[in-house]
Amino acid sequence: MAREVFVGTRKGLFFIRDGELSGPELTGWTIFHAIRDPRDGALYVASNNWVYGGVVHRSTDDGKTWERSEKIEVEGHDMGEVWHVEPGHESEPSTLFLGAAPGLLLRSDDSGTTWSAVDGLVSHPTRERWEAGAGGMCCHSVQIDPGSPQRMLAGISAAGAFRTADGGETWTAVNSNVAADFLPEKYPEVGQCVHKLLLHPAKPERLWQQNHCGVYRSDDFGDTWERLDGNGLPSSFGFPIMLDRSDPDVAYVIPEEGAENRVTSNGRLGVYRTTDAGASWQLFSDGLPEPAWTVVLREASSFDDRGPVFGTQSGSVWALDGASWQELARELPPVLSVEVT
Repeated sequence: MAREVFVGTRKGLFFIRDGELSGPELTGWTIFHAIRDPRDGALYVASNNWVYGGVVHRSTDDGKTWERSEKIEVEGHDMGEVWHVEPGHESEPSTLFLGAAPGLLLRSDDSGTTWSAVDGLVSHPTRERWEAGAGGMCCHSVQIDPGSPQRMLAGISAAGAFRTADGGETWTAVNSNVAADFLPEKYPEVGQCVHKLLLHPAKPERLWQQNHCGVYRSDDFGDTWERLDGNGLPSSFGFPIMLDRSDPDVAYVIPEEGAENRVTSNGRLGVYRTTDAGASWQLFSDGLPEPAWTVVLREASSFDDRGPVFGTQSGSVWALDGASWQELARELPPVLSVEVT
């Protein structure tokens, strides 16, 4: 199967198709996320520019030409960066969701031309307790249950994880047992700093989370969380998490030293894998450079049927090839996002 990788950088969008690098497209734009819509094949890009602000670009011809959304505004909020664009459920072919700052979730029902706030989350009664993390108060992880367009999740730094069962009308904070060590109350209702939140596509009740304060798994769609670090990981801090599509018990993380020293742990680009749902972790870094002091950001990782892919702030893109990692690209601008079709 051909593999297509979208690499968002500080200096435009690159493509890796069948191992061949091309681009950049959308030069002058900082690309926080790019994805191909599985419903119709269109490309959508969360793009930011110091003059034009945050917009969504759309291409229906594989990136040869682009259309730009109207200026995105949310009443009562100063619109910040757009972080993550997520195609809607297959039953809603023109619907998309967009995570943005400050803690905003938006919806489009016209294939990304116009956007409106998902008021149930944007005006959540706990909002006054949300705080900006080091990357701002960003809504980044938008996950839709493949079995139902009514069930969704969103992760916001630093507000926590939220869930809806009615298509976004109402949202519940789902942060039980998730720590916020930087707050006076260690286990608050909201205020946790979610770095990345994923549901397993084959087992949607199972959620994985890399948090500011640990790695977590939920087996009940966020009702409860179990902490999974301290059993083979060199650090509880990190940003990306990658899954094995065929095995809900397999996940990969890339730990960092900590909040005050955000580089890969122990001077190595160390990927750690669990094969037992987080009960234990093992270093899984054959083929990766050592020593290496680098950073992998929250959107800079993805996975498909062939395995995980991630990109670094030092401009490399790595993919798992059997039992070892292969470098797909190097010397790119700092990588902000990676997405695999």
